[in-house]
Amino acid sequence: MNATDTRPTWNARFMEVSPQHPLHRAATRYGPVLALYGALKLIGFTVFLYLLHSAGDFREKHPRFGGGEHPWDVLATWDGWWYRQVAEHGYDPALVPVPAPTGMITLEGNSAAFFPLYPALMRLTSETTGLGSYGAGLLVSVLASFAAALGIYTVAAHLGGRRAGLAAAGLWAVWPGSGVEWAVYSDSLYVALAAWACHAMLSRIWLTAGLLTFLAGLNRPTAGALIAALGVAVALALHRHRREEGVVRPLLALAMAPLGLFGYLAWVGHRMGDYGGYFKLQDGAWAHTFDYGEQTLDVLTSVPVGHFDYLFAYPFADVIGLGTVLLAGTMLGLLLRHRPPAPLVVYTALTLALILGSQQIFANVSRYLLPAFPLFLPLAFALRRLSPLMMCWPLGVAAAASGSYAGYALFELGVP
Repeated sequence: MNATDTRPTWNARFMEVSPQHPLHRAATRYGPVLALYGALKLIGFTVFLYLLHSAGDFREKHPRFGGGEHPWDVLATWDGWWYRQVAEHGYDPALVPVPAPTGMITLEGNSAAFFPLYPALMRLTSETTGLGSYGAGLLVSVLASFAAALGIYTVAAHLGGRRAGLAAAGLWAVWPGSGVEWAVYSDSLYVALAAWACHAMLSRIWLTAGLLTFLAGLNRPTAGALIAALGVAVALALHRHRREEGVVRPLLALAMAPLGLFGYLAWVGHRMGDYGGYFKLQDGAWAHTFDYGEQTLDVLTSVPVGHFDYLFAYPFADVIGLGTVLLAGTMLGLLLRHRPPAPLVVYTALTLALILGSQQIFANVSRYLLPAFPLFLPLAFALRRLSPLMMCWPLGVAAAASGSYAGYALFELGVP
């Protein structure tokens, strides 16, 4: 080739990516979403670690309960400790009474209370990469959080356009409770599965919806809301589109969906010799049971008047939880005003009912409500009026604040 030859070399041609190439289209479509979510999470995560370091309270706490040698050790405490036990040692389901119980806790804690998909991925990642259970769990959660951001973006964009999708992904990064997204917790994985399952339902990709719902049932018990949403989606599809789509795929998806949740509950019950064993364990070891909203009502009527004499009171975190519940109620009303597809309404309403209808540590409610991501949609629809650059301003401020209200308040001032 002479000096005047301007043809690209083979290497240059190889490195070129056509605007029509699938990778180029994917990068153009999803790159801004991943960049926005990652930047917002990094801001909040940095503030969270700074608060941990500056307060230093974690150094005086037990390594299982919000403590450790370094600030980042906190990310694998509380439930994270249990997930590491499952990843490293597996399960041994049992109902073991506490000797001479004097309070609500009548059974010893057992790892069977924690669903298997997340620790299984932790173990697989650990064996593949050589990371320990801590590093593997954190890697799975971080990757799953980005997958969740993309799923939430896709659902919101399907209903309100790409800018609404971008705003919804940003809200996922800063929502109350989002401090567990980058921790050794299963929340990010569940939301990723739920968001993409909802998108598959809206797009009538039935086998994908069924498979994702099945996997979600292996990750969290609140997958019951997702199963019900799929049932509604299938019923509507069979009523409206039977001739176009047939019945085999929707019905196969519906049959597949509950197998993960009920299969795990049945396995635990079989190993315990009591098919209600999972619920007895939750009640006896964690005082977590469905009480039709009695405790939630107690908190909602106590905190506004400065009373903290209810079960499992953590004043600072409970104030944030109360604000989250009020925000969720407001967003649900606004969501219904936009008339979203029925499966999203069912999924959101049942998720709220399962969480707010349970006796639990109320400080956790902001974390437990993270899967109700359709609540983001009304605010995302409002934010889409802003340019992407202007959208970053309120989200960035919220990200900095989230280091406290969504991270520190959960791990150090409450019990996540």
